[in-house]
Amino acid sequence: HLVESGGGSVQAGGSLRLSCQLPNYECMGWFREVPGNEREGVGRIDSDGNTEYADSVKGRFTISKDASKNTMYLQMNSLEPADTGMYYCVAGGSWDCETGSWFKRLRAFGSWGQGTQVTVSS
Repeated sequence: HLVESGGGSVQAGGSLRLSCQLPNYECMGWFREVPGNEREGVGRIDSDGNTEYADSVKGRFTISKDASKNTMYLQMNSLEPADTGMYYCVAGGSWDCETGSWFKRLRAFGSWGQGTQVTVSS
């Protein structure tokens, strides 16, 4: 059972931190969705703490986890209006974290939370 929190409204250039309560899966990630578009992989973190990000968020977003709290985080800085969307945490097995294909595997096979809305205004 995955539960996201921390969404809200912010002006461009601002920051938000999303949290996801979930059991310790071997592969965990964040996706986002804008109505009418396909769900986009934002980034993922594996059991060793290695991360991978979409080009659109590199250098601005950071994924981390705290195993003692069963929580994964998405720190979002320098937010842009294009970052607006529903953000979902997703989890799967170690094979779902494969470099270069995690966004396809997690989207197809992962377990999803209900999402939290992020709105960035210009």
